[in-house]
Amino acid sequence: MYVTADMLLMSPEAHAAEQPQEMAVEVVLVRAVLAGDRDGFARLYHLFAPLVHGILLARVPRAEVDDLVQDIFLHAFRKLHTLREASSFGPWIAMIARNRAVDFHRRSRETVEINDELRGSDTHESRATEILELIRSLPEAYRETLILRLVEGMTGPEIAARTGLTAASVRVNLHRGMKLLRERLGFVEGV
Repeated sequence: MYVTADMLLMSPEAHAAEQPQEMAVEVVLVRAVLAGDRDGFARLYHLFAPLVHGILLARVPRAEVDDLVQDIFLHAFRKLHTLREASSFGPWIAMIARNRAVDFHRRSRETVEINDELRGSDTHESRATEILELIRSLPEAYRETLILRLVEGMTGPEIAARTGLTAASVRVNLHRGMKLLRERLGFVEGV
């Protein structure tokens, strides 16, 4: 953009009035919910449920994820007034999800998981479970971004925008995580 002398002489207020600022969807929705629009929270849920689902899927047993997603959004609805910046809704709800996963493991009792022999043999389902367990065994920085990308279908820029990470960090985490996952699955580089 070229700056003209008129633009330099213009007051900041006049310049701001000339260029309408775009607000992120979540900012508009958070403000609407705080003003009493409950439908706005349903839209926030639809935007951010995949993020919360992916974070939980990387940390807790799959059978517990759906109930925890509901609990997290109920908690977020009740505590939305404590959010300082409406633009931080994504990182805020992601942190709630991570904390809830930690709480889940603190409170959970030891359980016995039904193995493949008792469950029956659906090879596609058992292979998916095996890969999910491999992803969960990766370092935390990689597993969350991999789950959001591979399971939830989010793009790198979407992951960055919703988690508060930089796009470069997401790219690095995805690249290194995929490399580790390929190694653990037995794929050889360059073959």
